[in-house]
Amino acid sequence: MNPPMNPPVLRCVICRSSYPTAVQRYHCDCGGLLEVAHDLAALGARVSRELFDARLGDRTFPNGSGVWRYRELLGIGTSPPGPPFLMESVNGEGDRGRPQGAAPTVGAPPCGCPVPVGASPLAAAAEPDPTRRGMERGDVGTSPPTPSPTRRGADAGGAGDDPLGTGAIISAPEGNTNLYPAGTSLARWVGVDDLWLKHEGENPTGSFKDRGMTVGVTQARRLGAKIVACASTGNTASSMAAYAARGDFRAFVFLPRGEIAQGKLSQALAYGARTVEVRGDFDTAMHLVAELAHDHAVYVLNSINPFRLEGQKTIVYELIQQLGWSPPDWIVLPGGNLGNTSAFGKALLELRDLGLIARLPRLAVIQAAGASPFAAAFRTGFREFQPQKAQTIATAIKIGHPVNYAKARRVVEALDGVVEQVTDQEIMDAKALVDRAGIGCEPASAASVAGARKLAVARTIRPGDRVVALLTGHLLKDPEASLNYHYGRLPDISPVAPNRPIAIEPTLDQVRRLLREDTR
Repeated sequence: MNPPMNPPVLRCVICRSSYPTAVQRYHCDCGGLLEVAHDLAALGARVSRELFDARLGDRTFPNGSGVWRYRELLGIGTSPPGPPFLMESVNGEGDRGRPQGAAPTVGAPPCGCPVPVGASPLAAAAEPDPTRRGMERGDVGTSPPTPSPTRRGADAGGAGDDPLGTGAIISAPEGNTNLYPAGTSLARWVGVDDLWLKHEGENPTGSFKDRGMTVGVTQARRLGAKIVACASTGNTASSMAAYAARGDFRAFVFLPRGEIAQGKLSQALAYGARTVEVRGDFDTAMHLVAELAHDHAVYVLNSINPFRLEGQKTIVYELIQQLGWSPPDWIVLPGGNLGNTSAFGKALLELRDLGLIARLPRLAVIQAAGASPFAAAFRTGFREFQPQKAQTIATAIKIGHPVNYAKARRVVEALDGVVEQVTDQEIMDAKALVDRAGIGCEPASAASVAGARKLAVARTIRPGDRVVALLTGHLLKDPEASLNYHYGRLPDISPVAPNRPIAIEPTLDQVRRLLREDTR
């Protein structure tokens, strides 16, 4: 018989105050960010590798979703919702979620200033467990083991065991993205023998955001919200607009005017979101959304929303399951607002504490040089943090004041991680090679590959390490960047792998000459 399980709560990463999950809240009264805290001791008796492997081949919902397959670990549906949409405002209306006169929660500072590590729930993880860390490095083989044979049965947990009821979950479905072997040429360029690319651009709207959005929008439905909103550099807007349409929410997206790739802007418009172009950068738009949430019954779906990050944890769950539950030596990912960094660390520590993995990989967070406040803070040992005016071709990570700084810092410290930066030249050259490998990605995704190469050159990543690099978005998210690279139109970037089209006269002789001369 399974032990009783406490419901998940929202817990402050600084002072560890707790709040019920059935209240709209993004920050603690102390100003700290919140995360969903689980009763891992009780969950350990309810989940197993065998459970998740048994669900893997089941295409029926919810097991057919690469997010909801791991539903016990998402913090939704295991406690009853409260009264519809407990709004926490600053105007005295609908203050049932917090005491009258308490500090507002949505627009609280994003904890950009350093905070003692000991205040964090991750602090225990920052001190390596001597019984575990002895296993934290070593050879994990040259190719992923084949997952366990799938089967249907009571232990697989079909739709009938969904605590919310399948009608309450808003899903596309999402996840189930490929983990590609990078191929010999790309791996040699990076400088490692065992390189894999986890391609989150294969989600329904073309980016990893769908994993977080299915959970965030489902939580919005659970709370009874009618309006959802986000600030975005493009991918969050695309994803939220699509999931809001599926869930019949009114959606408002706030974008920095003139700074969004056309592919992403077209998605937000096509899916029906009210699209607001703000004269300013992403950080200006984010501040506006935070203020909006004080005065109106709007559910914010940026990565300050802890349920967004619960969904994004499943990237890690899935890639490790794809590797036969044997973690790689490194997971390398782009860093912008640092939601994925926060989610990845939380996922890895939970998997370890649940006994689903025996060792922890290291994380490498890669920022664009023109938008690298986290990398700059890392170089000071996190003693200093200074927001930046962001400027990079990688628009998805063009963020100068990441709201998840506090969470991400603790993750890097807990997992012996590193933070590096790469130039736009390095990003676009890496992108060209990922594209040439037949996989493809948007510019921000290629930061992970460029960063892996830089770390391999520095011997931080060793040639024999198994490395998984995260690709966050589809190539067609930003086709202008690809075209301008190959045409040589990008300022201050000299393409090392250009592939310009060739104009010829419509004659067979011209074609034959081309075939003779093309020696690539």
